[in-house]
Amino acid sequence: MIKPAALKKGDTIGIIAPASAPSSFEKIEKGAVYLERLGYRVKLGTHVREVHGFLAGTDEQRAYDIHEMFVDHSVKAIFCVRGGYGTYRLLPLLNYSLIKKNPKILVGYSDITALQLAIYKKTGLISFSGPMTGVEMWNGIDPYTEENFWRMITSTKKFGTISNPQNMPFSSRNKGKARGILIGGNLSLICALMGTQYIPSFKNSILFFEEIEETPARFDRMVNHLRISSAFKETNGILVGELTDIKEENAKVTVSADEILNEHFAQFKKPILQGLAYGHIPRKATIPIGVTAAIDAKNKTLSIDESAVT
Repeated sequence: MIKPAALKKGDTIGIIAPASAPSSFEKIEKGAVYLERLGYRVKLGTHVREVHGFLAGTDEQRAYDIHEMFVDHSVKAIFCVRGGYGTYRLLPLLNYSLIKKNPKILVGYSDITALQLAIYKKTGLISFSGPMTGVEMWNGIDPYTEENFWRMITSTKKFGTISNPQNMPFSSRNKGKARGILIGGNLSLICALMGTQYIPSFKNSILFFEEIEETPARFDRMVNHLRISSAFKETNGILVGELTDIKEENAKVTVSADEILNEHFAQFKKPILQGLAYGHIPRKATIPIGVTAAIDAKNKTLSIDESAVT
């Protein structure tokens, strides 16, 4: 495990677009302004404004920007503009030895999950499943999201309990406690990596996931994929984030995300905590991939047992 250095005021933050291009380049500019207003310097990736079909530039251009930011000693953190699609294509192009030699904060979620899990598997570098410059930061970030995020990447103290917003209570399945390394992110990307060299081990982990805009059938397939793979067997517990718009329009017969989870969790006897404010929602916690956490299903609590930065 490699912890990146904590971010300090005046540090330079690099902005990259390793997946889809933003709907407007205004989001890149305003995201940078937000960071500068907080007292940070900003460096834009060389190809951050490129567009190549449904991607933010060619695979080679997007991989170049990742390497550019990791090798630049003046850059202390790397923030992604948005998710969408595309990071999965970059994994064979990345120089993981270069990344390991130049560890630094990497932030993103959704499609960025593929990049984060691959880097953790290949290097042990902790990264942060959290807000992005062209999504949450460019046009008024939620205070809950903002407070959790900046404390996570700037404080070297043990983070402690992650509490949901007041109107978003946790629920639990099974009783008991579990402790392990946080491994997860977007469910579809976790499943896409299964069977490849880029998926970390789930042994002694806390598996966490979120998802958005899937039909119940596709969601069922992905959860079943985890159930029949090594993930359910090896993990110590499960943490379920927001399941946004898991539904089928105009269907005569359908099931809810909760009903699907009920079936697949029926034989899972380890602690499960559900309803974490995390995922494709404005109010979200930042979850550090690779850090030790504990869940208590009886008392419905989640705690980070160490700092995520050094």
